Amino acid sequence: MDNSKLKIINGRLTVPDRLTVPYITGDGIGSEITPACREAVDAALLKAYRGTRSVNWIEVQAGEKSFRENGEWLPCATLDAFNGYLIGIKGPLTTPVGQGIRSINVALRQMLDLYVCLRPVRWFKGVSSPLKEPQKVNMTVFRENTEDIYAGIEWDRGTPEAKKFLDFLRDEMGVTKIRFPESSAFGVKPVSEEGTKRLVRAAIRYTLAHQLPSLTFVHKGNIMKFTEGGFNRWAYEVAEQEFGDSIFSMRLYRQTALTCGTEIAGQMLQEAKRKKKVIIKDVIADAFLQNTLLHPEDYSVIATPNLNGDYISDLLAATVGGIGISPGANINYLTGHAVFEATHGTAPDIAGENRANPSSLILSAAMMLEYIGWNEAATLIIRAMERCFTEGNATADLSSFMPDGKYLTTSRFRQALIENMNNL
Repeated sequence: MDNSKLKIINGRLTVPDRLTVPYITGDGIGSEITPACREAVDAALLKAYRGTRSVNWIEVQAGEKSFRENGEWLPCATLDAFNGYLIGIKGPLTTPVGQGIRSINVALRQMLDLYVCLRPVRWFKGVSSPLKEPQKVNMTVFRENTEDIYAGIEWDRGTPEAKKFLDFLRDEMGVTKIRFPESSAFGVKPVSEEGTKRLVRAAIRYTLAHQLPSLTFVHKGNIMKFTEGGFNRWAYEVAEQEFGDSIFSMRLYRQTALTCGTEIAGQMLQEAKRKKKVIIKDVIADAFLQNTLLHPEDYSVIATPNLNGDYISDLLAATVGGIGISPGANINYLTGHAVFEATHGTAPDIAGENRANPSSLILSAAMMLEYIGWNEAATLIIRAMERCFTEGNATADLSSFMPDGKYLTTSRFRQALIENMNNL
């Protein structure tokens, strides 16, 4: 029996003190940022637990490196490792645009059923931001991770499959609104009640556990009435039916305002705030994107379908300095499986130049430590990074925008981070 594996027993994670974590180095800058990440985690564990807890890292293959060496973009052995050890971490992986393999990242999420893409977004003092008050940005995005257009159900223009689909739409479904049918490619957008409710259930539990004030459903249900409109409807249902004593539904507020008047509805809302109930609300996606720039303090946790979550996560990251410092995780809270990742690309233009920013992957590793309950080590990493940025110490992508920025190479930034940890 392997006693170094994370296990889930009776719905709770059981974590050994000597934990094995599989990792994918990644393509492009992955060979620079992944070693920096591993060293930072090892240093944090040593500082926090003085040798009583540690990670045994095992490398598994995926991406271009794997394809060159064994002809497979995503070997079964890699999936078996992530499946067996429950958790893993990976650097950025190449995905061709418009042709070739579909996203390896998406494949991992779907094969392991990692239905939550978790993206916390916060500002670090010292990092340049396009916002006047970036300190007001402190949100966590729960992006549905397995459905929507990322299901990969589509057919190229001019193919027999596209013609067959078009014929079905016209002849069987009576669709007449396709503007240029013969030159159209087609895609299908599945959004399910089950997929929506398990995502929202996880988001509500997170909001309650972290004592955050609100959860917002972001959707485009005014146009896509049965997919994203369904998402919004099912999201409110799970909130109201399963968490009624802990939340206040703005859908209920609107219904009360219509039937009993705004004064009574307002009294109900104020009473809910007094009792520190989570305010459950929704907003149309385009309005939300504007609101996050104008008054970001109004939002704490976000739950949204897959495509919206992709746009929202990167927009929010840009408001606090960019995806170079934006961490991410893909989680199944039911089985315990979780893969933590750099949220940016492979940056082949700077690969091998010792210029890449390892912060996204390192902060994702801190999320991994929080996930398994090793919070002291996670806090060390975050505090050390805060100190680096406050002092103006950063890689080129950030230091060039800091008033007193000091450019550090990838390896020197890693050293500065570890030195800060050891001095805390």
